[in-house]
Amino acid sequence: MPRVPSGDASFIHTLDGNFVDNAGRTLLLRGVNLSGSSKAPVNQPSQVLDGFWEEAKIGSGSFIGRPLNLDDADEHLARLRGWGFNMLRFPITWEALEHEGPGKYDHDFMDYTIEILRKCKAHGFKVYLNPHQDIWSRFSGGSGAPYWTLAACGFNPCAFSATQAAIIHCEYPTPASRDPAEMPAMIWSTNYGRLVSQTMFALFFGGSTFAPKCIIDGVNIQEYLQTHFANAFAKLAERVAAAGDLLDEVVIGWDSMNEPAEGLISWDDLNVYPQQQGSTLKKGTVPSPAQSFRLGMGQVQTLDNYSFGSMGPKRDGSVTIDPNGVKAWADPSTEPGNIHPRWGWRRDPGWTLGKCIWALHNVWDVESGYVLQPDYFAHIPGTEEHVHFLRAFFLPQYTLYLKAIRAHHPRAIAFVQPPVFAQPPPISEELLQGRACYSTHYYDGLTLVTRHWNWFNADALGLIRGKYSTQLQALRIGERAIRNSLQTQLGYLKADATQLGALPPTGPARYPTIIGEIGTPFDMDAKRSYGYTDGGKYKGDYSRQERALDASLNAADGENCLNWTVWTYCSDSSHPWGDGWNMEDLSLWCSDDLRAGEAARVPALQIPSKISMGSLAPAQSSTLTISTLPMYSSPYASSSVEDGEPVPYESAPLLSFLTNGARAVRAFCRPWPIAVVGTPMNIQFDISKATFHLTLKVNAEDIPVDDDDDLVPGKKGLYKDSSLPTEIFLPLVHFASDACLGKALGSQAQDQVDDFMDIVQGSSRSTSGTTTPRAYTSSTLTLPVTSQAALSPVIFKNDWYDIAVTASEGRVELLASEQKLLWFYTVPTDEKEDKELTIEVRRSSGAIKASALGLGYTGESRLRDGCAGWLEEVGLLSQGWCPEGCSIM
Repeated sequence: MPRVPSGDASFIHTLDGNFVDNAGRTLLLRGVNLSGSSKAPVNQPSQVLDGFWEEAKIGSGSFIGRPLNLDDADEHLARLRGWGFNMLRFPITWEALEHEGPGKYDHDFMDYTIEILRKCKAHGFKVYLNPHQDIWSRFSGGSGAPYWTLAACGFNPCAFSATQAAIIHCEYPTPASRDPAEMPAMIWSTNYGRLVSQTMFALFFGGSTFAPKCIIDGVNIQEYLQTHFANAFAKLAERVAAAGDLLDEVVIGWDSMNEPAEGLISWDDLNVYPQQQGSTLKKGTVPSPAQSFRLGMGQVQTLDNYSFGSMGPKRDGSVTIDPNGVKAWADPSTEPGNIHPRWGWRRDPGWTLGKCIWALHNVWDVESGYVLQPDYFAHIPGTEEHVHFLRAFFLPQYTLYLKAIRAHHPRAIAFVQPPVFAQPPPISEELLQGRACYSTHYYDGLTLVTRHWNWFNADALGLIRGKYSTQLQALRIGERAIRNSLQTQLGYLKADATQLGALPPTGPARYPTIIGEIGTPFDMDAKRSYGYTDGGKYKGDYSRQERALDASLNAADGENCLNWTVWTYCSDSSHPWGDGWNMEDLSLWCSDDLRAGEAARVPALQIPSKISMGSLAPAQSSTLTISTLPMYSSPYASSSVEDGEPVPYESAPLLSFLTNGARAVRAFCRPWPIAVVGTPMNIQFDISKATFHLTLKVNAEDIPVDDDDDLVPGKKGLYKDSSLPTEIFLPLVHFASDACLGKALGSQAQDQVDDFMDIVQGSSRSTSGTTTPRAYTSSTLTLPVTSQAALSPVIFKNDWYDIAVTASEGRVELLASEQKLLWFYTVPTDEKEDKELTIEVRRSSGAIKASALGLGYTGESRLRDGCAGWLEEVGLLSQGWCPEGCSIM
């Protein structure tokens, strides 16, 4: 790692394909999306029709309260921090900022957001803000843009369901026969292949090229939409900057638009829906663009219909859709004199309302329904030049947006997110300026769509990118093969980062990669885990979800060593409606999963008014448990912490708090290196054995540097009095001692929670926010520093932990109340020497059983979920096809 540029103690750099702290340590930033609930206002989840259109038409829907209510935000943030998370992806929709009309910003929501960001800072999080959208807008079946953007493009949103221009949850399957609870899994994503989404993205990215007649307020619709989008988020950046002490300290960067889509741009033949595997799901009705055009003008169409089974999408007949003359396009009478009476824009006379804009541009003929220019979007109109969406349309929009953000946040990390599974275009250093990260998404698509953890899977990304000539070649059978395949696919995505900074594609990445969304559904198998099947036998049993989520997050380990933010955490998640958006159900926590009799025990945590959380700052470690609670002092505490006796409290109530309401907690609350002196090369964690293994590489360039450049002569970057350790998060969920487990769910738990809260509310300890490093001395140790010979295990067994630590060299210290292990070792001084080091941590008495954590697992045989379960269903198990000890799954 080259020597980092100077910066504040908490400053994060992007160097050599990694996030790096100001001392030169490699950071892994892992956390969660906060929150999926932010897609809609508090009282308007997607299934609710009452007020949906009425509020939209006047722009009155406030997003205050998203992602968290201020009153209970600390409890939720404490839980996230206790799970080890240090990074939050913070979705904010354009609608939340500008729902009242063009140029009318919701400053109250922005101020509320600043209050939440201050709480995130108090809990020690880093945040990157995400302009979130799905299929353009809530009013086209997703989330993102304000209602008025659809009206500006000439649409009549109230007609979308009738014309299948979009599938809208609160009107599913039709406005006349609503049954939103029956909306099939992931059917919302098919809207990317329907009229509204395809048109809106074509106009947003390429209106000047493909829709030159669409002029509003004197500019093309592309400029109109892009400018309003950029200005809205720039206004938020300006307000966050004005609030002080948030930029760079908490908000480290800004994502590009969430999952942008090409729309119609690059479509080869408007008469045909592509047959090859793509990122748009085929499920339910699947119209070609030409059929969508006709439906939008009220014409009857017969569409192919697809089902999605274990082997993917399959055509299963056709469905006739009759809009009964209803049009998806607004009537001319809605804009007297070409001026909108509510939103105020003036539409150019050449843009005739009531007619499909693609007919207006002679792409097709309304009368005959004939497509006149089937390859209209495949080439720049009037030329033979082939369209390159990413280079010619995505990159100019991203450049406009990023410059608007950096006008207020100059050192913002540019999180670059191209369309799903697409490689980013080459982006120059002139734009990125040394501050960037590749932000991509990955989901196990088969599990996501089927809502089942299958015994087979496929290399979907490899198939999409043409690595196989047949689907059969991409097939993976058995859990080991599936896990390896997922890890390989994340490796493909990590390699895409070489496009950023315009380095040679064969060279190493200049910038880090973060998997901005990754996760698994919790409503698997007809909501089996909610007690909805089998007479409630499996209520609380998230073993299948645990295996699926572990497979995905394990894919980010290995040699990938990736950063990630899981999708999602919703404070108002529920069993009936999931995340409150289109029947998605991926929240890591749900109040409906609180253990019986323990709901009242959830600590109502309060944080001190003045604290500094610098767990990512060099030479500093928080003095607050799970970033909210007074705790044992650490060797890197803020120098202003008052000296005195450690604040005592028990581990058991903490463990109880962290597991209560959590779903598949053993999969996502996992050990990982937070900060590494050197570079992590391989991360392995085996849930079934509670064994963690880290391999790293270190050389002379990795000697930590202190903020004041106070260096030992001849030893670049080394502190005079101490060196910085590699920090490893060790969750109690996996490594708690039997003593801790016995108390966590025992009869004493309530008393411990009460004592725990007395400590929280009664402590007078505080910090001033100073980040000056303190020397590593015996008076600040939670446990004695333990020297060890190479490969000789060190045992820590107490009321907190029961672990054996084996390191190839160095010494270790356990900060139990921070769930953190510190590993100190010698860094080579010879610039030509690379040294490989390893450390292993295992729970001495074996993995903790799910029942000991109160997880409610049934203890059913693991093989019955796998190939044996399948063979049993088809009647082959008794014939000896699968041995009793089979463990394919």
